[in-house]
Amino acid sequence: MNKYELVYVIDAALEDEARKAVIDRFNGMIEQNGGKVLKVDEWGKRRLAYPINYKTEGYYLLVNFESEATLPREIERNLQIAETILRYLIVKVEDKRSNVKPRPVRVAPEAAEAPEAPAAEAPAEAEAPAAPAEAE
Repeated sequence: MNKYELVYVIDAALEDEARKAVIDRFNGMIEQNGGKVLKVDEWGKRRLAYPINYKTEGYYLLVNFESEATLPREIERNLQIAETILRYLIVKVEDKRSNVKPRPVRVAPEAAEAPEAPAAEAPAEAEAPAAPAEAE
């Protein structure tokens, strides 16, 4: 089973009961077709970035679900038909795996043995740049 995220915007002019019915309809559709709703996050009423059908506000929802690969297409078909849905987007969620291998931690052998060794080298380094300056 694949994991998906569904974000859709419902018309903000709907009453609470009608909005709950729309949410239950699509959650029920996922479960009836063998999917599993993992989480429903209601973002609430928000201002749209641009007017859609002369509407400036919408009610946003995020639904995380698991299903077979054929179910998202069926949900999109039903979302497209519904007049109360302004916009929708279904995205397949990939497992977070990094292609970057962790870098091994290297410990310098002389730093691990004696912490005084770098302090003794510091005066020798200071004398080295002074020698070429005198040659000029």
